[in-house]
Amino acid sequence: MTDEDKREQKLDEPLEEQPQEETVEQPLAVEPEEEAPAPAPAPTEEIAVEEEEAPKKKHEEEEIVEERFYTIPLSRALVRPPKKRAPRAMQLIRIFVTKHMKLTMTVSEEEEEEELPQLIINGDVNEKVWSRGIEKPPRKIKVRTTKDKDGNVIVYLAENQ
Repeated sequence: MTDEDKREQKLDEPLEEQPQEETVEQPLAVEPEEEAPAPAPAPTEEIAVEEEEAPKKKHEEEEIVEERFYTIPLSRALVRPPKKRAPRAMQLIRIFVTKHMKLTMTVSEEEEEEELPQLIINGDVNEKVWSRGIEKPPRKIKVRTTKDKDGNVIVYLAENQ
């Protein structure tokens, strides 16, 4: 046998083995194919949910009843020990906004079934307070607060910061 004949035999042998392996794998491949269509609709549902959420966000932005800009003093956070200053600054922001936006968190007898209004602090405000670490929060921070029809208040970082 020449080298060319040996090469041809080597090439022929794997080709003969491959169809046999495929026949063995085909029943296994059929079962996952049956399972594959079931998860496929789930991503389409998620896409549909995301599409529905986008109009809701636009709709929520249109419901803004009140918008105010505040400069919140955080110097009282420096009274605390160094490792508790940034958390205290976040508490001061919460207290200030609750007071000035007239956000009531108490449940009255008439409003037992209704949801309570929420105070939401945007991540940008949190990052600004924590930007220099736990020991050195800023002395003051400028924020933009919005109140929607449901009474929910959202605190954003002012655009010029």
